[in-house]
Amino acid sequence: MKPKILQHLHMPPLLATALHARYDVHPLWEEADPQTFLAAHGADFSGYVTTARFGISEATLALLPALKVISSFGVGAETLPLDAARARGIAVGTTPEVLNDCVADTAFGLVIDVARRLSAADRFVRRGDWLQGQYPLATQVSGKRLGILGLGRIGQVVARRASGFDMEVRYHNRRPNPAVPYVFEATLESLANWADFLVVVSAGGPETRKLVNADVLRALGPKGFLVNVSRGSVVDEEALVQALETGAIAGAGLDVFEDEPRVPQRLLALDNVVLLPHLASATHETRQAMAEMVVQNLDAFYATGAVQAGP
Repeated sequence: MKPKILQHLHMPPLLATALHARYDVHPLWEEADPQTFLAAHGADFSGYVTTARFGISEATLALLPALKVISSFGVGAETLPLDAARARGIAVGTTPEVLNDCVADTAFGLVIDVARRLSAADRFVRRGDWLQGQYPLATQVSGKRLGILGLGRIGQVVARRASGFDMEVRYHNRRPNPAVPYVFEATLESLANWADFLVVVSAGGPETRKLVNADVLRALGPKGFLVNVSRGSVVDEEALVQALETGAIAGAGLDVFEDEPRVPQRLLALDNVVLLPHLASATHETRQAMAEMVVQNLDAFYATGAVQAGP
């Protein structure tokens, strides 16, 4: 018999097809009252498939007494109750590494866009404003100083991208990484004070909530740019809006927000910020690789008792 798997919400067709081919999948997202369904049938399922954005709550976990494995579509683990899962011996799989290049590409796309004001320039042309005069000068990217908050897997790829633009790189982590050639800054404020561009690639969760606050933005300064491809929770969004409105920083490139998909109206009104709909990993190639890894994690667990990759 195929193992019984709960599918938390709608998944990309490629992943859904692969799951149904291998497992007895129940779409929890189609249940009118998921909690009532789980109270009655939760003991039937040994696997759970979800996404990094939605994860699984401890309350849901408690309704799944036979659960053995969670396979998440994404690299973030802040929405996964890791301690509770480990306490019960539940294996947790995620999709690291396969996102690195596309997220780093998006981060650098935002660096270039917000500095050279490309999206704003596109709007300038479309409005017909070029007929009235030249577009204002922007900021060069090459040769500038790039600060990275979170020099993990993705952060190191961002740093390698910077080398192609002759940029000096420094970083801030919870602790220095002796394996990298970049200068470690002991505080985030000192990194922001040094940097022309501050790129946020850290993990989400309570430990990093509003880590980029008003003091950090002040340190970044009126010629500095913030780019966030991490989680909206890492940046104090109110402080960021104020900094952009008052010119306390030069601009921002944002792929993530505090209350997605709702973006503050004050951000929408600004021309010195580039706004993306959380698309850093959204390419055909990367999403296919992520889908394959979700299935590989399940396959590996049911074959060996351990997932292939996890947090």
